[in-house]
Amino acid sequence: MKGSCLCGAVTYEARGKVGAPAACHCTQCRKQSGHVWASAYLEDGTLDIAGEVRWFRSSDKARRGFCPTCGSALFWTHDDDPFTCFSTGSIDGPTGLRLRGHIHTAAKGDYYDIAGTEPQRED
Repeated sequence: MKGSCLCGAVTYEARGKVGAPAACHCTQCRKQSGHVWASAYLEDGTLDIAGEVRWFRSSDKARRGFCPTCGSALFWTHDDDPFTCFSTGSIDGPTGLRLRGHIHTAAKGDYYDIAGTEPQRED
C-alpha cells in the first residue's frame, strides 16, 4: 500500500499487514484535518517514508507528521506504540480497508452526526 501528500513531496509505502482504520473525533484531530481524522497502521511490517516530514508534538505523548510544503497531515505516533499511523485519505488508489469504528466521540463536533453501524467509543 502506497500513499503521498497533496504535492507529492512526501511518499510512503506500508509493507505488511495493515490494521483496520479508525475515525477519530477528538479536538486535536478535528483541528488538524478540518473535520475527522481517519488512519490505519501496520499490525506487522514496515512503514517506509520518503521526503521531508515535519513533526509537531501535539501532546506530551504524541506527535503528528505533515508535509512542510503542502501541509498535508500524514502521520500520527504515540510514544507508547511501536507503530506510526498513516492517514487513510493519503493512500494512493483503492485501499480494500473497512473502518473498524469511531473513537473519542464525546469530543465530536456539534455540526455532524456519526452515521453507520461501526462501534463508537467515547474516549
